[in-house]
Amino acid sequence: MVGVWNGYPLADPLVGLLIAVAILVIVWESGRSIFTRLLDGVEPQVIDEITHVVKHALDVQDVTEVRVRWIGHWLHAEVNLSVRPDISVQQGHEIAVNVHHRLLHHLRYLLNATIHVDPTSASGEQYHRISGHTHDDPPPHLH
Repeated sequence: MVGVWNGYPLADPLVGLLIAVAILVIVWESGRSIFTRLLDGVEPQVIDEITHVVKHALDVQDVTEVRVRWIGHWLHAEVNLSVRPDISVQQGHEIAVNVHHRLLHHLRYLLNATIHVDPTSASGEQYHRISGHTHDDPPPHLH
């Protein structure tokens, strides 16, 4: 209205167009974020933060898998890590408890984490596959 009063008849429509573009940008960003969340999408930096915390835990040799998903408004992580193959089950358990504690302490957005400990000699998903294992018609799956 001020632009029209000052002799610029296209000022108001141009300002309206700029406001509409700003609204569309906001809707696009919000919609993309909501759609990603609906598909259980997690930002890559979350995976990187989890991996960083786990790799810096005492006696962790490597992080082979990190899976994260939304449960309501919180995240749940599943982490496969490797440790020296010559340690006891008790020591492996203590490492897992330590990693779990570190994750929940350092990453406030995590509700919980499941920690799977493998020896470095058999670490990763390929060591958990049972080849040729099927149940009638469904395709083969992992155990």
